[in-house]
Amino acid sequence: MENSLFKFLQFVRITLQKTGVRKMVETIQTYILMHKEIPVAKIRLDSATASVSAVVELFDTAHIPVGIPVKKGKIDRAALNAWWQGRAIPASRSGLRHALEELHISSPQALLVKCLGLSLSDQYWICPADGQVSWHEVNFFENSFSEDVGNILFGHPSGGGEVSLMSPDNTSDGWLKKKWTIMDGKRFLLKGGSGATQQEPYNEVLASRIMEQLHIPHVPYTLAVPEDYPYSVCEDFIDPDTELVTAWHIYQTQPKPNHVSVYQHYLNCCEALGIPGVRDSLDRMLVLDYLIVNEDRHLNNFGAVRNANTLEWTGCAPIYDSGTSLWFDKPWTMISAGAKAASKPFKTTHDEQIKLVSSFDWLDIDALAGIDEELRELVKGSLFIDTTRADALCAALRGRVERLAQVVGEGRNLYPIDDRTADVAEDVAYSGEET
Repeated sequence: MENSLFKFLQFVRITLQKTGVRKMVETIQTYILMHKEIPVAKIRLDSATASVSAVVELFDTAHIPVGIPVKKGKIDRAALNAWWQGRAIPASRSGLRHALEELHISSPQALLVKCLGLSLSDQYWICPADGQVSWHEVNFFENSFSEDVGNILFGHPSGGGEVSLMSPDNTSDGWLKKKWTIMDGKRFLLKGGSGATQQEPYNEVLASRIMEQLHIPHVPYTLAVPEDYPYSVCEDFIDPDTELVTAWHIYQTQPKPNHVSVYQHYLNCCEALGIPGVRDSLDRMLVLDYLIVNEDRHLNNFGAVRNANTLEWTGCAPIYDSGTSLWFDKPWTMISAGAKAASKPFKTTHDEQIKLVSSFDWLDIDALAGIDEELRELVKGSLFIDTTRADALCAALRGRVERLAQVVGEGRNLYPIDDRTADVAEDVAYSGEET
């Protein structure tokens, strides 16, 4: 009797062990991390958590994503996992929870595998280790893609039909409602607003017009107002042969010494990589952000562009994503040229950050004459921005132009670039939940 019971318990134990191992194996899937058609590394992904559980083999060090350390021929797995997980839709995205429920997906990270990690910002993706999938067959630059995910994120239910998850919307960043679409063969991003004012799309278009007047390289934005809600529309500035590398990943290419400012460290990293024209580009970005009181220029919404084939840096990215500005979430009573507002990515206030500008010789203040009235015309007819708010915005913008003219006229002593006064905190990679 005792012998039979022992054999039975041993059988149960072995069965459970085998089942557990089988289940564990089933949750681990092997992929090749690819850079276009170049194998970079063999990795294992845990399907339960959508995380990189192991780096099995390194194939090409040169094509590892920027900012991920390699020590003694091995990729830093934690850094690679952070990069991979960072490709997912941020948890703060408007409407995300409802969308995941609609899609029957547990997390935004789980969506990454469904689209092979493909993006419209770079050329990285994952290929099943046992699959025969070609870059040219799947990339979103050369092939059509489903808009199902984007439509659901925009609040349009699937209607119970079959939903395709092969979409660049799975890898779009930011906290505002957005989706990719194809028009006349070109890739465009539609992005909405937030709160009672829905102001961000108008801000994007205004920033675009300011930069056009000042001859600042930028991504042009236009306004679309379907069903009374405003959206900004811009064409993808990345193509099949280029890719955006954010300032955050550039910033990670070197350890930052405690005595070095955030601004200086970023310049040092760019110089070491050989990125041209960085300081001139930053000068223009900081002037724009001062004018429009941009509260959310974090290290993930500016950067540089490189050739994905040669890995040569072509220069800084054109300025984009300037919507969280012009007191977008403040009542009209708090809107004024001198009102305090948070600043990023280098200094905590705009008055301190503007001191980093190395030269204003390129700046034609007179080109901004009448920009306040352009803003008034832009928001005319909005259901969310009434005349009182429009008046306050125009007066404040006019005041910001005057303040900038004063800064330029005074010829203030600029900060030494290694001055750490009013530096932002180092953790500035993502800011959606703060705004």
